[in-house]
Amino acid sequence: MRWWTYQKERFPILANGLLIAAFSACALFYSSFLSKGPLPSPAMFLIAFTTCFIFFLQLRIADEFKDAEEDATYRPYRPVPSGLIKLRELGWLFVLGAVIQLALALTFSPRLLIILLFAWAYLALMSVEFFRRDWLKARPITYLWTHLLIMPIVDLYATACYWQPTLDAPPAGLVWFLTASFTNGLVIELGRKIRLPENEEKGVPTYSKLWGSNRAAWIWVGCLTATFIFAFIAAHQIGTQLQTSLILAIILTLTLILRKPGKRLELLSALWTLTLYLTLGILPLFLPA
Repeated sequence: MRWWTYQKERFPILANGLLIAAFSACALFYSSFLSKGPLPSPAMFLIAFTTCFIFFLQLRIADEFKDAEEDATYRPYRPVPSGLIKLRELGWLFVLGAVIQLALALTFSPRLLIILLFAWAYLALMSVEFFRRDWLKARPITYLWTHLLIMPIVDLYATACYWQPTLDAPPAGLVWFLTASFTNGLVIELGRKIRLPENEEKGVPTYSKLWGSNRAAWIWVGCLTATFIFAFIAAHQIGTQLQTSLILAIILTLTLILRKPGKRLELLSALWTLTLYLTLGILPLFLPA
């Protein structure tokens, strides 16, 4: 029951699992389309999904550790500061996840270990705020992009579950997909930290506090637009730019109409993310060759 409450509040398994499944499938299928190779196997999806799911869980756990002091002061209702879940328990869960990731990489393709170690190293640096915590806290934009670089790194690992065993090297053009993944990370991060003034909490940093609710919402739209552009270029690499741009343009228009600081932006970010990955990775399966 304790862990059910924790996942519900801090890492909803169903919602995150759906997005990570789309994320993983897209990375694999897009790599296969880009290289004009065979479709990814079920084993590739299992490795990519499981490893990526654990990566995002580890990111949440790392946040629990680095924000423990602030949470105890300003957010005592959360599971960790309230005593429902102990940091030591989360630490062991983190280690268990790493063991699973390592075992999967070694079993499937030992060369994946290189990217896995790189991702772990970057996650470790994030966890200690690159040893410049106060400096980064005083520069929220730098803090944002340095931490979100983990997104294309995780995405690179997911794609490697396809190209490492079959191609040895990333297919040409993959950089546009990884760039779209980075800007989409901005969409997600901003979307969950833009609030109306009456919903702001003392001691909780948000982008609506930094820029104001309305301006922050427009910056979020700007990140959506940047993702649209990079997704178009990525789709162009596999010849689906027309279909991709039409579908994403509809969702982009919808977000412009419905954008409003608060929970709505977080939901729209999830809708955009799901559409992005399904369009880039799954839609081409149903298009004529």
